[in-house]
Amino acid sequence: MTDAGGSTPAPRAKRGERAAARRDALSGAGPTGEEPARNPGARGGVALFGEVLTAGLLITLVGLAVATLPAALAAGIRHLRRYVAAEDSRLALFWADVRAAIVPGLAVGAVSAVIAGVLVFDILLARTGALPGGIVIEIVGWILAGVLAVALLSTAGAWTPERGWLGALRTVPAALRDDVPGALYLAATAVFVGVAVWALVPLFIPAIGCAALAVVAIPERRRAR
Repeated sequence: MTDAGGSTPAPRAKRGERAAARRDALSGAGPTGEEPARNPGARGGVALFGEVLTAGLLITLVGLAVATLPAALAAGIRHLRRYVAAEDSRLALFWADVRAAIVPGLAVGAVSAVIAGVLVFDILLARTGALPGGIVIEIVGWILAGVLAVALLSTAGAWTPERGWLGALRTVPAALRDDVPGALYLAATAVFVGVAVWALVPLFIPAIGCAALAVVAIPERRRAR
């Protein structure tokens, strides 16, 4: 249809349809003529940061007993994974994951805490100069602490109620071997948490939330290629 001058009307309707299609694609809704955006829940920066802080607070509360930290991490990581995928991310699902992970995860948490305690003791003892080769012992101690942190983050990220802790732990060596840069990113994440806590203990809350988000994001960079 044309107007009185014989010209075609401005394509406002079509522009509106295209804009609506883009909005649907970005949000993951459909159907649209475009492929839905990856991780639509991660597109709102402020909202995502708020969710990271919430996850960090929840992980801190659940992990106060130290041995419960692996379960807290696993539940927090799964919560953020659902959130960035724009899936159901109700806090009720977080607590359901905590209930499923916490009792079997106590063994993982206790073993990790003992190993971490031994490493800290060795590092502090090496600093006193009472041991020969103290500098080497301290360096090795920090390296092993980094390995422990990476293994803990990887295991928590791989945990699901169906797989369990043993199944998650079995996936870690192959996952780290197949993605060495990703393992280094996880190590950098662990260093970030350590530095944040060293600077100010309450910074553990946002730092551990960021660590949980890193566990979600690091594997995604390979899928996005």
